[in-house]
Amino acid sequence: MGCGSSTPKAKKSAKTIKAALIIQNWYRGYRARLKTRQRYALTIFQSIEYADEQGQLQLSNFFSFMLENYAHIQEKDPTLADRLFGCTLQEDRDRQDCIGLIEVPDSYGGPRVQFPLNSTSLHVLIEAFKKQQILHAYYVLEILFETKEALKQMPNFNHIRTCPTKEITICGDLHGKLDDLLLIFSKNGLPSQYNPYVFNGDFVDRGKYSIEILMILFVSFLLYGDDLCLNRGNHEDFLMNMRYGFTKEVLNKYKIHGKKILQVLEDVFAWLPLGTIIDDEILIMHGGISESTDLNLLHHIERNKMKSVLMPPVPIDKESSTDLKKSKGHMSGGVRLSGSPSEYLTKHEWEQVIDILWSDPRGKRGCYPNTCRGGGCYFGPDVTSTFLGKNHLKLLIRSHECKPDGYEICHEGKVITVFSASNYYEEGSNRGAYIKVGFRTALRFFQYQVTKATCLRPLHQRVNTIESSAIRILKERMISRKTDLIRVFQLQDRNKSGKISVGQWAFSMENVLGLNLPWRSLSSHLVITDQDGNIDYMSCFHDIHIQKPVKEVQSAIIETLYRYRSDLQIIFNVIDSDHSGLISMEEFHSMWKLFSSHYHVHIDDSQVDELAERMDLNKDGSIDFNEFLKAFYVVHKLDNSSKSKTQLA
Repeated sequence: MGCGSSTPKAKKSAKTIKAALIIQNWYRGYRARLKTRQRYALTIFQSIEYADEQGQLQLSNFFSFMLENYAHIQEKDPTLADRLFGCTLQEDRDRQDCIGLIEVPDSYGGPRVQFPLNSTSLHVLIEAFKKQQILHAYYVLEILFETKEALKQMPNFNHIRTCPTKEITICGDLHGKLDDLLLIFSKNGLPSQYNPYVFNGDFVDRGKYSIEILMILFVSFLLYGDDLCLNRGNHEDFLMNMRYGFTKEVLNKYKIHGKKILQVLEDVFAWLPLGTIIDDEILIMHGGISESTDLNLLHHIERNKMKSVLMPPVPIDKESSTDLKKSKGHMSGGVRLSGSPSEYLTKHEWEQVIDILWSDPRGKRGCYPNTCRGGGCYFGPDVTSTFLGKNHLKLLIRSHECKPDGYEICHEGKVITVFSASNYYEEGSNRGAYIKVGFRTALRFFQYQVTKATCLRPLHQRVNTIESSAIRILKERMISRKTDLIRVFQLQDRNKSGKISVGQWAFSMENVLGLNLPWRSLSSHLVITDQDGNIDYMSCFHDIHIQKPVKEVQSAIIETLYRYRSDLQIIFNVIDSDHSGLISMEEFHSMWKLFSSHYHVHIDDSQVDELAERMDLNKDGSIDFNEFLKAFYVVHKLDNSSKSKTQLA
């Protein structure tokens, strides 16, 4: 009956299976390569982000330097001293002075909020913000003052509990991405006494709708304070906001009353609690811990004294205390310049707060400096176990780091990172997530991704977009260090051939830029390699340059100003206390002197002054410093997004 024979049908079936397996293996390899490219692109974004934060934290040394040399600055330039350390901001803002003269005109077509607040107020705000309406400054300030008074009654750590009928939702960084918050509420419900939330910091900066997120969260907090916890993040800091966009957003949306709003927000941020503890078992803080984190000390610290992590406490002796008291005011950063040392956070207290806002977990044992961010530490699984055991806790939930899937579990399940801003770096770059904690049940994770399209683009298109954007910002970082890179390349190029090996090039890139990237894999995107595998190192800069605002100016000056533009802009914003956008030539000269001496910038002051004078177009003795810095922009000669054939892996 042909039991041992092979039929044509069976042979055809075997060929089909074999073909399917070949296609399946090819597709798996294809997706793996795409995922590798995506991972490399995210590594670029994250490395540059952390390098910028490192530069931001280094500003704390500059502000300390200014404080320590206050008497000298006052003697040499009393006008600048008054601008830097004047009484432009007061410790206790008077509510009536801020709001009393503000009226909501009949012509105002935005949302109107009734006080005392009710659940309808929250719905009104959400619907208005969906239509991109702007809440009037009067209502913003009322909500901020109400929030500040309520926060002052809160402990440093909120203690909340689950119950059989109530789960707690934990959200990570939102960073001004209103669509993510609205999507969370759509999927998970609005906050209420039956639907409690914990928002774990970094509500603002980077995204376009930070003030809208704050208004929604603060109104929710005022309505359901016992069931909605707001933890402070490292971006709830007015000096961070100057670099990362929130200050600019407020001043653009509230041109008349923006300064008042920012001043009150400085106090509100300082009163935000440091963490939340669920069921005496789960600790939620924004960043992490160090081996010296003292939870008992953090419970009792006067958190409102920490206006900015960039304003570290300065030891005061009798002589300097006398000099500081002469200012008769407060430092614009919120650190009091008069009174006894008891009015300051101690250095140890300041470091404790830095650690919980800035630290990151790593797989390596021990506790060591967070060299990428420049603040906080890296803590290993042993540090986590010791800390949790000492404080009778089971789990640490933190945020602070963008994760491709919106969350990540590490340290043998004892540390969980949750990040709620999807598309953080670029559309399609990452998912967002939130966590639900139930009564004696396992944690549940929910992922999502906001997209403007009805369906996501194919994976290869998303990866190409992310990759092109990452390479673009990496090239901008390279051009800002062009002179330094060329110098190191030429030291490696002993034959003066214009070419070096891939290894030499990778070493030079890492040595100058310090970004800890897979340079060998990235080389195909950044430089031209010959048939022998050697790199034409000047090809790094073929398709990109910094636009010179003045033709005669030297390239080295342009590179330096471009590299330090964010730091200079923050210092300018501190000096520009009235937010006029203008700075006098004298103030610019004095500021540059301070900056260059502290940062050891080796550029002749006269060259910078000459450039500033050339930028004073109307010759009125003042320059628009923000416009001054915008004049140095990077020009990309080629659109690398079209080079889709070149891959990272």
